Amino acid sequence: MATSTTAVEFELESACQRFGEDYVANRLRLQAEHVASQLGLYSRPFHIENLPWFARIAAGLFRVTGLYERGHRNFMDVRIRHNTVVLPSLPAAFDGYTICHLTDLHLDLDPSLTSVIAERLDGIEYDLCVLTGDYRNGTHGPYDVVLEELAALSPHLASPVFATLGNHDFLEMAGGLEALGISVLVNERREIERDDEQILLAGVDDPNIYRTDDVARALNGADPSLTKILLSHSCCIYPTAHEAGVDLVLCGHTHGGQICLPGGAAVLSEELTPRWMWNGPWEYKGMKGYTSPGTGACAVPLRLFCPPEITLHHLQGAAPIDRAS
Repeated sequence: MATSTTAVEFELESACQRFGEDYVANRLRLQAEHVASQLGLYSRPFHIENLPWFARIAAGLFRVTGLYERGHRNFMDVRIRHNTVVLPSLPAAFDGYTICHLTDLHLDLDPSLTSVIAERLDGIEYDLCVLTGDYRNGTHGPYDVVLEELAALSPHLASPVFATLGNHDFLEMAGGLEALGISVLVNERREIERDDEQILLAGVDDPNIYRTDDVARALNGADPSLTKILLSHSCCIYPTAHEAGVDLVLCGHTHGGQICLPGGAAVLSEELTPRWMWNGPWEYKGMKGYTSPGTGACAVPLRLFCPPEITLHHLQGAAPIDRAS
């Protein structure tokens, strides 16, 4: 990656032209304030992942109780989860279209996970891949290791690949992702074409912590008749997405709790959205949604009663697909 002042200034100028000067200035200001703050910019008084001692204490407790090895095995046991989404407005050409969804990779937490994810990806087929944010474990600091792990993973992602940024991701990381062939959608959209028909894929910036999402900008000027799929790091975007006429929201952020009780009840969560949106498929006033519990983990490389996943979303129109034809 370029480190010279000239290169940085060029990247900043390019970002301002693409995303808008006001957005870039606001995002960079919020990032700087976050770094300067011990606990960060969060809706509640604290955010547990920013406490410097939390990961050490949590890991120690799991070792004392004998659950660390089990939790780490679960963390490495990335599963393929299938989700069928019925969208009445879906064009016939997209019946059976499959979207591969990864989120909350946090690849620098335990880089040995990268090869596991790559192996899982090599065994599946899909039409489009999406990543919905949180590529590093920390919320600030260096991200070189993350980009190195993404570089190792990217050959296993079948193109096209689209991504959004999460609350762990700085705007500057977008350039590193795009250098790997991953198109980052920052309050932007793309039309996806198949057999002369189209659907719309939009992505917004982090709506949960930085609150720099802009659904209106992402959809401004879009054909209202197109099926609209929105990528967002957090499901908290749901009221705005519904008002904008979005058909399907794909998101992450919650980790499904990551450390759960039997049955999947989260032990700790700072998520402010309804609990029924924290893991798996959901629906809000006719709008479909899916919150992935994540492909990686945060703070500690452990999971209990909440397996990590790569999700395959199978799109289907109102009428069932005739598999025999």
